[in-house]
Amino acid sequence: MFSMGKRNQYLTLYLASCLFFISHCQSTSKHHCLPDQSSALLQLKQEFEEGMSSEPVYYPGNYPKMKSWKAKVDCCSWDGVTCNNKTGQVVGLNLGNSWMSGILNPNSSLFMLHHLQKLNLSMNDFSFSSIPSSFSQLLRLTHLDLSYSNFDGNIPSKLSWLTNLISLDLSNFNLHLRGKDLEAISKNMTNMRELHLDHVNISSSVPQSLVNLSSLASLSLSDCSLFGEFPKNVFLLPKLQVIVLSRNDLLIGFLPEFLSRSSLRVLDLYSTNFSGKLPNSFGNLESLNLLDLHKANFFGELPNSIGNIESLSFLNLDYNQFFGAIPSSIGNLSQLTSLSLSFNNFNGQAPSTLGNLAKLNFISLESINLHGKIPSFLNNLTQLEYLYLSYNNFDGGFPTSLTNLTKLREIYISRCQLKGSIPSEISRLPQLYTFDLSYNSLSGAIPSLLFTIPSLNKLSLNQNHLTAPLKFKNISSSSLWVLSLGGNVLGKMELKIFFEIKNLTYLDLSGTNLLISKRNINSTIPKFLRLWLSSCNLIEFPDFLRTQTSLLDLDLSNNKIEGKIPKWFWNVGKVALQFLNLSYNHLSGFEQPLTVLPWQTLSLLDLSSNMLQESLPIPPLSTNYFFASKNNLTGRIPSMICKVNSLKILDISDNQLIGEIPQCLGTFSSSLSILNLKRNLFKGNLPETFLEGSNLTSLDFSYNQIQGKIPRSLVKCRMLEVLNLGNNMMIGTFPFWLESLPELQILILRANGFHGPIWGPHTMLGFSKLRVFDISYNNFFGMLPLEYFETWDAMQMVHGRGNSQPEYMEDQAPYYKDSITVMNKGEEMVLVKILIIFTSIDLSNNRFHGEIPDTMGKLKNLIVLNLSNNSFTGHIPSSLGNLTELESLDLSQNKLLGEIPHQLLSLTFLAYLNLSNNQLMGLIPQGGQFWTFDNSSFEGNLGLCGPPLSRNVDIVKLQLLNQARSHLLESGSIGNR
Repeated sequence: MFSMGKRNQYLTLYLASCLFFISHCQSTSKHHCLPDQSSALLQLKQEFEEGMSSEPVYYPGNYPKMKSWKAKVDCCSWDGVTCNNKTGQVVGLNLGNSWMSGILNPNSSLFMLHHLQKLNLSMNDFSFSSIPSSFSQLLRLTHLDLSYSNFDGNIPSKLSWLTNLISLDLSNFNLHLRGKDLEAISKNMTNMRELHLDHVNISSSVPQSLVNLSSLASLSLSDCSLFGEFPKNVFLLPKLQVIVLSRNDLLIGFLPEFLSRSSLRVLDLYSTNFSGKLPNSFGNLESLNLLDLHKANFFGELPNSIGNIESLSFLNLDYNQFFGAIPSSIGNLSQLTSLSLSFNNFNGQAPSTLGNLAKLNFISLESINLHGKIPSFLNNLTQLEYLYLSYNNFDGGFPTSLTNLTKLREIYISRCQLKGSIPSEISRLPQLYTFDLSYNSLSGAIPSLLFTIPSLNKLSLNQNHLTAPLKFKNISSSSLWVLSLGGNVLGKMELKIFFEIKNLTYLDLSGTNLLISKRNINSTIPKFLRLWLSSCNLIEFPDFLRTQTSLLDLDLSNNKIEGKIPKWFWNVGKVALQFLNLSYNHLSGFEQPLTVLPWQTLSLLDLSSNMLQESLPIPPLSTNYFFASKNNLTGRIPSMICKVNSLKILDISDNQLIGEIPQCLGTFSSSLSILNLKRNLFKGNLPETFLEGSNLTSLDFSYNQIQGKIPRSLVKCRMLEVLNLGNNMMIGTFPFWLESLPELQILILRANGFHGPIWGPHTMLGFSKLRVFDISYNNFFGMLPLEYFETWDAMQMVHGRGNSQPEYMEDQAPYYKDSITVMNKGEEMVLVKILIIFTSIDLSNNRFHGEIPDTMGKLKNLIVLNLSNNSFTGHIPSSLGNLTELESLDLSQNKLLGEIPHQLLSLTFLAYLNLSNNQLMGLIPQGGQFWTFDNSSFEGNLGLCGPPLSRNVDIVKLQLLNQARSHLLESGSIGNR
């Protein structure tokens, strides 16, 4: 028998368990979907039913979720639908990757689901419809993901009404968000944890109000056209784990001093304008997994504290301005799988501690001033698959020990001055996909075993001193599709050897002595996409090209092909060809002339430096770059050229073309960047049709017979950098209005009939970027006032001569080398490539008078100064001694007085000096470059004495005294004694 106490105890336990069971049953029972919710969802399905019938590209997780929804089944059990268990209201809808295709209308049944809290419509295709402002009706939303679903237009400002949002992802490529709407989002959605707007065009500065989002954990604003300064304190938000600001080139900013125990895991500032030094507190980012700062503007030494971030697995600092030694502490980053330090200014060797990075899969140390042997620590990196060491200065050869890294897939060690041979052990790398040792000094035979590596797809050994393999082994089974061997000493080789590589689509044998048989031209020859046979001593078009209908690129330049282009050649790559270079041959014309050349997709055509004798051929209408210079082309420019309105570069210089320049070449200026018609026989006036929005950067009409005035419409060409009208028959006064062109760097008006002053009371004093100014051999006159050169800023900034990588103007113009003719050191000199640092002023052979302005001494970057054959008077300004970059100074044939300033001795680069035929007097300065000049530099100045002249000081004094006495006697000031 139970006692009463025991009984009560069991009763209590029984009742408690019953209450728990009842409670549990109530909490786990599901409320069925409400009819209005089910109806709204079925209507939504119907809106996009048609789009789900065609299957899009498959990738994991991509399937039509709504397809399985059925009317008689509880909608709370449907795929992608989540309901509130108590009310039956739909609170979650996940339709990401669901094949939704069509317009999302503002009255869509989606917006009847007013209890929605989480909504995912990402990775669908809403046919570039705009985001409906109806989303603002879903006030309970906490999560909204519309990313990458082909929305278009402006993001509605009403989205900022969704104040309960904690996660918002609108990342899309065609959306726009106004800056004030971004500010509204950051002010209203105070609980925001995730804000992702990648690729949305914001085109605004970043609002300071982001700093107030204290719950923010992830911020991604990649490729948003942001500008201005990014709020530094955003990096210090207490819960921030991910910040991505990449691909905002105009966004500036600086990193803060990071707090200890920072939660930051991802910091991505790739391709921004962030700058400054990395703070020593970088080591506080102990949770950081990914750090990408490449293509920013950081500088200084890397802090040793970077080695404290032991969780780091991805580190990319490429393309910055870091200098000093690479910290050995990087060797502490044991989790690192990817390391990129390329294109910086580090010095010394990479530390051996990098060999501790046992998990490293990718390493890039290109162009960081490495020298000595290829680092031996690489031998420890047994997991390495990708090795990039190009653009360094190694001493020695390719180490055989690297062939022990059997997981290597890509090796790039080009332009590193490697010597020696390629070890045959390279065949130990069974997974090798890319092998690039181009532009080195390697010698010996190419190992035949290279062609047996089963996975090798890309082999680049061009521009070395290699010889052909002693024997090609198993070349027919090779999987190569890119083979570049040009610029080696391969000897005579039969091209048909490479026809055995069935997968070969890119072949570069430029610079080799090829033997090309006319036999075996059959269907088994590979269908090449890119074929480079420049400088191969070819004397005719290879017959095998008849089968090459799929070519994209063909380079036959610098050969000895003569005669006419055969008519069968029109079918070579007729549909696909984009690049054709036939320059520097002996071609005389076309066997079958056509009105328009036939290649339908051609972008570049180079026929320059041949012997073409017919009228100008018209390139295909798709052509962007057309070169036909240095031929014997005759006749007028055909009117059909006006149809080729996609041209970016047109160079038909150095021919015998006649007539007027077509007016349409001015209207091309919205696409045309470079127009070169120099050294022809053109007459008449220049086109008056240059347009607003012009992209023209270079116009060269020099050495023709052009008449008339400079067209005022050129002022619309705001991008113009080069204007060369020299050696024509043009007239008019100086074009003052050219000073308003903000990018003008080269202005040449020499040898025309221009006249009048080059300065007036209304002169704007522009030319801030001008570096070459040549108005010689005209009829300009007047004085040069002191302030005239005050605004010529580009000539006042000294660039120096220590730049190991000289910069040229045409580096920004693909396939083109500009040239100008200038007077330098007393002779005409052709600059085939125009150095950015070259500066020149030539006012010679005009009628200028008055004193040479002292302000010319401010043009410290000047290399050539020619004021000869004018009527300048007064003294040579001593300020010219400040022109420390000057190489050529010509003040001859003027009326200059007084002594030669001793300050000119400081011109240590002066190689040419002409002060002849003036009225200078006194002792020639002794020392420096003056000891290198002969009599011709000073002749015609009766008052000068001292070396190199033979007259001594006493004789000169006596001559001057006698001249003065004779003058006084003639004037009657003194009597005869």
